[in-house]
Amino acid sequence: MRKFAIPKNPFLLFLPFLVFFIVLALILPTHGNASDENRYLMFAENLSHGFYSPPAPGVDLGTGPGYPFIIFPLVALSLPLVCITVLNAILYYLSVVLLFKALEQIVSFKTALAFSLFWAFYYNSYENMPMILSETFASFLICFLIFTLAKAFNSNSQRKTKIYIFLSGLTIGYIVLTKVIFGYVLLVMFIASILLWVINRRSGNYRKGLVILSIAFITTVPYLIYTYHLTSKIFYWSTFGGNNLYWMSSPYDEEYGSWIKYPMNSQTKDNYIQGGDSLIGLYHQKDFVEASKYRGVEQDEALKRIAIENIKSHPGKFIQNCACNIGRLLFNYPYSYTAQKPITLLRFPMTGIIAVLMLFCAIPTFKNWRKLPYTIRFLLFFVFLYLGGSIFGSAETRMFTIAVPALLFWIAFIITKTIKVNLNFKNEIVQ
Repeated sequence: MRKFAIPKNPFLLFLPFLVFFIVLALILPTHGNASDENRYLMFAENLSHGFYSPPAPGVDLGTGPGYPFIIFPLVALSLPLVCITVLNAILYYLSVVLLFKALEQIVSFKTALAFSLFWAFYYNSYENMPMILSETFASFLICFLIFTLAKAFNSNSQRKTKIYIFLSGLTIGYIVLTKVIFGYVLLVMFIASILLWVINRRSGNYRKGLVILSIAFITTVPYLIYTYHLTSKIFYWSTFGGNNLYWMSSPYDEEYGSWIKYPMNSQTKDNYIQGGDSLIGLYHQKDFVEASKYRGVEQDEALKRIAIENIKSHPGKFIQNCACNIGRLLFNYPYSYTAQKPITLLRFPMTGIIAVLMLFCAIPTFKNWRKLPYTIRFLLFFVFLYLGGSIFGSAETRMFTIAVPALLFWIAFIITKTIKVNLNFKNEIVQ
């Protein structure tokens, strides 16, 4: 009897997941009004009419244009919303394939398969797939970046190396346009790469890294020119930063730095435990009366001023809120005024495994830093700058899922180099 042969082609190997993801998108239809869905649909609708944000004073740059640009053809054609979520399903399937193809370049087939399956089964990210949110698309971009970086820093063909360097830079730029927090990551890495290249101009990796980040920066320039035209501010990414920082700076014991919908309405009250809505009004009415005097960029600046005053007055509480934000990034807990739900327990197994492996891999990573492939070093800076920056703005676990493929790529390499597992007992007789 012939043994079952595992397909070597990753597109065939992971094809059952494509079917599963599409079914998931179909049986959990979206109505386009949960979480940030209406915001992405609004921007896609704006693009279909030839603009992105309203002009001053009502400038709205609540999210980057990356994901709205992808879905705006579907919105412009007035196709059912399920077409967008099916697109998410296809992108998640492709992210699994790309992660596998990247892993194959640094680890064995079996290891690449195991870690790719972990990402395919990473059910914490499934909740984003049937929704019109940018996280699934951002995860796809991260996986594509991992693949292109691995090729850019390891390819023996000079012609192909140039192609993958260009694709890596373009991908980073589009990640920035999709999740604008990466704009600050790009700025830090760009400056650091210039310094590293100046110190050691003979390093081919430093030169490649600088070229990649330069291409990424150039990719974002048209959007930065657009935001400068709207706001007269250089390197301005979003009008939502002040709102996030405001809630993170909350000095009240009952609040943990999580974003709260405000002003309150009848729908908002259902999201909080009894009495929470009245406390929100008591604590924040004055601040939002002040902020409501402004619109767009000016309102964003007003909330930032209030937040900075809160941080100066209550630095200890801000640190506590940052610690809570780590919990929300990993496990979506704790939230202000929100009742505990058993479903939170489901987030612990998968993310808990990653968190433990991250702690284990930290030691050999630091100890063998210069021996690591430059792809991994580049990715670690990219991902941990992003995660570190996310701690200072109100975050959710869907933001952590974006980084999971890069973390798995790193963990797979370190485990391969450090751990040897033997499932067979030794021959000693146990009495």
